[in-house]
Amino acid sequence: MYSSVDTIWVLFGAALVFFMQAGFAMVETGFTRAKNAGNIIMKNTLDFTIGSIAFWILGFGLMFGASKFGLVGTPDFFVRGDYSSTVPTMAFFIFQTVFSATAATIVSGAMAERTKFVSYCIYSLIISALIYPVSGHWIWGGGWLSNLGFHDFAGSTAVHMVGGIAAFIGAKALGPRIGKYEKDGKPNAILGHNLTIGALGVFILWFCWFGFNGTSTVSMTGDDTIVAASTIFVTTNMAAAVATTSAMIITWIRYKKPDVSMTLNASLGGLVAITAGCDVVSVAGAAAIGFIASLIIIFGIEFLDKKVKVDDPVGAVAVHGMCGALGTLMVGLFAVDGGLLYSGGAGMLLVQAAGVLAVGLWVFATMTIVFKVIDATVGLRVSEEEEITGLDIMEHGLISSYADFMPALSAVSSYTGYTPQASPIHIVRNEMPVIEEVPKSKSSKSAKITKIVIIINQNKFQALKEAMNKIEITGMTVTNVLGCGVQKGYHEYYRGVRVDMNLLPKIQVEIVVSKVPARLVIEKAKEVLHTGGIGDGKIFVYDVENAVKIRTGEEGYDALQDEDIDAEENKIKINEKVLTDAI
Repeated sequence: MYSSVDTIWVLFGAALVFFMQAGFAMVETGFTRAKNAGNIIMKNTLDFTIGSIAFWILGFGLMFGASKFGLVGTPDFFVRGDYSSTVPTMAFFIFQTVFSATAATIVSGAMAERTKFVSYCIYSLIISALIYPVSGHWIWGGGWLSNLGFHDFAGSTAVHMVGGIAAFIGAKALGPRIGKYEKDGKPNAILGHNLTIGALGVFILWFCWFGFNGTSTVSMTGDDTIVAASTIFVTTNMAAAVATTSAMIITWIRYKKPDVSMTLNASLGGLVAITAGCDVVSVAGAAAIGFIASLIIIFGIEFLDKKVKVDDPVGAVAVHGMCGALGTLMVGLFAVDGGLLYSGGAGMLLVQAAGVLAVGLWVFATMTIVFKVIDATVGLRVSEEEEITGLDIMEHGLISSYADFMPALSAVSSYTGYTPQASPIHIVRNEMPVIEEVPKSKSSKSAKITKIVIIINQNKFQALKEAMNKIEITGMTVTNVLGCGVQKGYHEYYRGVRVDMNLLPKIQVEIVVSKVPARLVIEKAKEVLHTGGIGDGKIFVYDVENAVKIRTGEEGYDALQDEDIDAEENKIKINEKVLTDAI
């Protein structure tokens, strides 16, 4: 007899875990560069679609079919057997499918920005059809680890550590991105282009994790199950909350400022770590696991980046691999019934350690073979030209993932070997770089034309524009540029790596004036831009020999006029007193 409540609960959980694909896509896109955003989205999409097909054809049977010596399930092609309990077979199948897809998609972020798309699709097929199902059978399919008493409630090892180790092997096989390391081995920070999107992805994942862990009860019948599910929600949330807060404090102390990306990674690390034991630890135990996860995230990412030289753009190896293993081991310590800290002895901890070691060796060995074969056949990494240009256009023919909306250029250091072209981002009033309104009676022969170029930080543009409008500068040309002064930029930290940037993202504002005195423009700009700190910007002043209005052929001062503007609007409102006060 099927249970309506249980079936709805499982299907609801399947929907939530499926939505984690969106969270992973946003995290990985935000933590990488804009030129690869479309490629990231494609990989996350195909992870699920290819994985669903592979798991249906072969993977599900290997994972949940009748056990052969506790090592692998009997193949059940296209899921024709009966796996029902209080929920139908198909409900159980889709629930397990979305978990399989989660393991596969973890690898995408670690291999981002330099992997051939076809190679990634092959990898996704293999992990979903074979590698994940076999170790999954050991844990959840009645295999030898489950018979030993190995406890991994929702998949710290079965899902996340599997994906994390595969991510490590893939990133190591690919090698670092161009410009990631100096010749002496010093790591360079390659900034993610949109941490806002990354944060949205973290919140989506956090929300979906209540389904990932909570609905793994696969039932909502009976008081005990209801209490267990409620407790799981609380322990899941507490581990993530403590991990996030701890990471914020630790990075604040360590880097002098709270690191955004590390803090976001810690949220996920806490969620991964609690997944194995969310049903057997207390709320205090969950908090302890979250704190330990924050340490693993910060020092694990630094270790991989600086010592092991593994370029993992999103921190997938630390988040899923390290925290997955950690969380599984922590069950042996913090489980209220049987944990070492609760006088349960070391037995449970030893079983947990054996499971982590066995699954780790399985994934390490098989994924090493998979990536070596792929590299030897179709190739694993794109060419240097393709990587520099970006995978969006080279792999998918996508000129920009942002189309008409061009985001601010990410800071790019000179070591990357190329300088991105500046992109116009804002035109005020019209597209002409010279737009000053002047009286028609003014002689065009005697009027002096001056060009003022102002280089400023991006966040100062609005203040500058408003100041210019107040003195009748209602038009300008604005461009995103990269540059720095003689101090060669300032030093910050990104994911624990010092950002030594020779080129910083700036706004270049060009204004051509004749009616408005150039000195007034300069003083007003200084007034709103000055902070007294390095990076306030520069102002450059040039004499303009001539200006030509293409539409009418007018030249010089006359080329700056708009004959359609009413004469009253052309009255000079700037007097000597205003100029004197400004100076």
